[in-house]
Amino acid sequence: MTSLASSSAPVSITKTTPPSLWQRIRRILNSYTVRVMAQGLLTIFGVISFTFFLIRLMPGNPVEIKIEQFMQRGLTFEEASNQAAALYQFDPDAPILQQYVDYIGKLLQGNLGESITSPGTTVISQILRYLPWTLFSVGTALLISFSLGVLLGMAMAYWRGSLFDNIVTIIASFIYGIPDYVIALLLIIVVGIQLKIFSPGEMRGGVDPTIAPGFTFEYIGSIFKFAMLPVLVYVLSSIGGWILTMKSSTIATLGEDHITVAKARGLSERRILTAYVGRNALLPLVTRLAISIGFVVGGSVIIEELFQYPGIGRNLLRVITSRDYTTMQGFFLIITISVVVSNIISDLALGWLDPRVRVKNEKKD
Repeated sequence: MTSLASSSAPVSITKTTPPSLWQRIRRILNSYTVRVMAQGLLTIFGVISFTFFLIRLMPGNPVEIKIEQFMQRGLTFEEASNQAAALYQFDPDAPILQQYVDYIGKLLQGNLGESITSPGTTVISQILRYLPWTLFSVGTALLISFSLGVLLGMAMAYWRGSLFDNIVTIIASFIYGIPDYVIALLLIIVVGIQLKIFSPGEMRGGVDPTIAPGFTFEYIGSIFKFAMLPVLVYVLSSIGGWILTMKSSTIATLGEDHITVAKARGLSERRILTAYVGRNALLPLVTRLAISIGFVVGGSVIIEELFQYPGIGRNLLRVITSRDYTTMQGFFLIITISVVVSNIISDLALGWLDPRVRVKNEKKD
């Protein structure tokens, strides 16, 4: 009877109140994804503002540089000043804060302005003209160096201490310490001029000017031919870092407990290497790869200038020399956005691959 009485007693049900609007907002703001993206937007705004004022602190302005060029041709200062003022629609004496407000206002409308030194040419058209060349050359090199670096690094870690490991380690350490422009000069002087494997004069530019542009094998082959040397320089200058990083990451992964357990379970070496070692060893390289993708847009100013490759880097050097403020700002904006977005992707990828990072950051508040 007692058990029946106790079982028939009413059970109290507690009702959970739904979270308030403020609690939902705080939960969203405390989200790892939202915080990473907010930091990225603030970084972009800060870099844009810093760049705007920095380039105007450089000695000279577009009008002064053009005046000097006219005076070198024999014109007087007054004649050169009149021609420069008529050529450029730019007032160097305008208040810098007013220039900044105008620039931010146009930028919020998606307007990057027109080139100062090339009136009538929009900045966005120049970006769309030169950006594909840099994306192709540096992007191709990044894909090749990353793939080869991962494969060689894993092989070196798996056969560490062997002759293969020692030779590749020495080569990777050696080329990793050489700047890319030194490698480019060695290719031009040694391979091109002394050994005469290729003609440096004929390999300058982005494509053979005698070939009509179009979706033809001849034109596409010319693009690959002229990009071969810049791509080779980028691969040689970066593959050493990927090899050494992958080797150390794989060695650290091979020493973890779950690898020992997998071997004790009798799993094949191939399955352990691909499913257990490879995936975990790639974790630090994935974040680094995402960051490297952001720097693809910036390209390499020196390499593109040496090979006269028509990318963003070479033309950035040109607009810096002529003090083309609006074009400089546009190029720096694209480079900044690409780097910041790649960092955001890197943080989000790391939080997705390793949930401990995401949970740790969300619990900070």
